[in-house]
Amino acid sequence: MTTATPLLSKPAVTAAMTPKRTLSQNGQSQASSPLIMHVRHMVAGVGGGVISTLILHPLDLIKIRFQVNEGLGVAARPQYSGILNAAASIVRQQGIHGLYQGIAPNVMGTGASWGVYFLSYNVLKTRFQHGDKEVALSAPVHMLVAAEAGVVTLLLTNPILVSKTRLCLQYESTSSNKAKSNLKYYTGMVDCLSKTYKSEGFRGLYKGFVPGLFGISHGSIQFMVYEELKKHYASRRHVAVNTKLKTEEYILFAAISKIVASSLTYPYQVLRSRLQDQHRCYTGLMDVIRQTYRLEGAQGFFKGLTPYLCHVTPNVCIVFLIYETVVNYNS
Repeated sequence: MTTATPLLSKPAVTAAMTPKRTLSQNGQSQASSPLIMHVRHMVAGVGGGVISTLILHPLDLIKIRFQVNEGLGVAARPQYSGILNAAASIVRQQGIHGLYQGIAPNVMGTGASWGVYFLSYNVLKTRFQHGDKEVALSAPVHMLVAAEAGVVTLLLTNPILVSKTRLCLQYESTSSNKAKSNLKYYTGMVDCLSKTYKSEGFRGLYKGFVPGLFGISHGSIQFMVYEELKKHYASRRHVAVNTKLKTEEYILFAAISKIVASSLTYPYQVLRSRLQDQHRCYTGLMDVIRQTYRLEGAQGFFKGLTPYLCHVTPNVCIVFLIYETVVNYNS
């Protein structure tokens, strides 16, 4: 009987486990090219992010509206009793297109985020593996790699996420409402970025950045759990850690990892959304925390969790399924 391979060692590679190689015209193996693999990881991340966002954006919009609703009766802010009530109310007031406010920056931001994240994650992970993808890394290393990739991604995409949040929080649907409101009205992502920069400067584009840094722990936990599930599953089957899995296995591992990470780190998303909200003005992160706790108690930090889980669980399953399919194509 074959014994299980130690997690940090390289398992014996059989012919069935060896990835297929395609030769280019000069006879070199394309599968062995780090550049090609890095680009493939980026494309896979962008594709997964874009497709999942196009499908699930309405739930993301509803989640954001619940997150910022602190119960103060802000005139411009509508009140919803639940997910279905929110969806019905938005459609009744603004039509179906109301559910897709902010979709342009969401598609661009999410696609870019996943693309940059997976690219950075793969580059850093490959370095720790010294180029050998069959080497299984430890859980702390997976968390470190995911955290570094998260910082790079946040630095590049925070302005896009600010515009997405503000466009999702434009409740005014008629010209009369816009005229009565003292709030800025944005016609699109570029207009939002331009007006934000003109009125608030560079800092305005990076509102929510600090809680976003705390949110990097979310991605770290998610990727650690996802990689550990794949690693232990491969160990039990006595196969290489990079062995291609079945579709349902990828979906199951992605769902479990996201639910675990979301349950542990969700409050940072509420804080980030409130800092980016154009309807309220906070002096900083601690001000948001104090006011949220004073007015709503501990449950205020978990507002929007239900629509978030309804949105993010299928979202991450789609992203990871597309990602693993593209990365492992022909392998």
